[in-house]
Amino acid sequence: MPTIAYVNGHFSPIEQATISIEDRGFQFGDGVYEVVRTYGGGAFRLHDHLSRLESSARAVSIPVPLSRTEWEALIREGLQRSRYGECLVYIQLTRGVAPRAHLFPSSAKPTVVMTFQEIPETGGALQRQGVPAVTLSDLRWGRCSIKSLNLLANVLAKQEASDAGALEAILVKDGLVTEGCSSNVCLVKDGNIVTPPLSDQLLAGVTRAVVLELARKNGIVVEEREVSEEELTRADELFLIGTTIEVLPVSRLNGVPVGERVPGTVTQAVRDAFQRCILSETGGEPG
Repeated sequence: MPTIAYVNGHFSPIEQATISIEDRGFQFGDGVYEVVRTYGGGAFRLHDHLSRLESSARAVSIPVPLSRTEWEALIREGLQRSRYGECLVYIQLTRGVAPRAHLFPSSAKPTVVMTFQEIPETGGALQRQGVPAVTLSDLRWGRCSIKSLNLLANVLAKQEASDAGALEAILVKDGLVTEGCSSNVCLVKDGNIVTPPLSDQLLAGVTRAVVLELARKNGIVVEEREVSEEELTRADELFLIGTTIEVLPVSRLNGVPVGERVPGTVTQAVRDAFQRCILSETGGEPG
């Protein structure tokens, strides 16, 4: 089955999909995006992802050309065309095509791009074994709560982490933890989950919100407060949260083992609760 793309009203195999070289997403990173995951063909928390897409677009004054109903219909069609049960749906919305100039063009129409990519089966090995992470300085712009296409700083940090043998970089700004390059960050201390509060410095993760809600419902204390880099190194457990990774334990931080076992008791509890939530809402099996 080919990977399917949608561009401005047309579905095609991804290798046949094109946009103009004058698209402002290409020229300036002038756009926003979302990533939706499916389980057994059912999109998880689609409403929340579309709400965040709309919020990001408003924040940068890009008009949203589709209604919520139209987005949902197109995503259903793409999933039907791809026939992937386990799928990542990437949605990108740019300001559109115009001659290269910094000011907003008066007549450009937004560009809508979606791709439907199969998620390979991993067997959950990373969730069982955990992954290494490193801490790096957060050099991104000051409005990380907007899910924008401007990801060069994330790319550079992710590559630096990979070069150091780690899967993720946990970013630190002025001594305080913000988030990972493509994840939210939680630590566990004395049975409580601690995570940085929402601000312009980090993205309001859809999976983050679900996991914290489930933790509280299961009697786990959740503290949303500032987290220092030094506190991170003293965590009993450490885990990452994201659409693609779900709940992923960190086994080593900067080369030093985290906690006494991986996954830790609290991490496993919230992961189990998240898996039950996925099954309940989509009918599909979690990764």
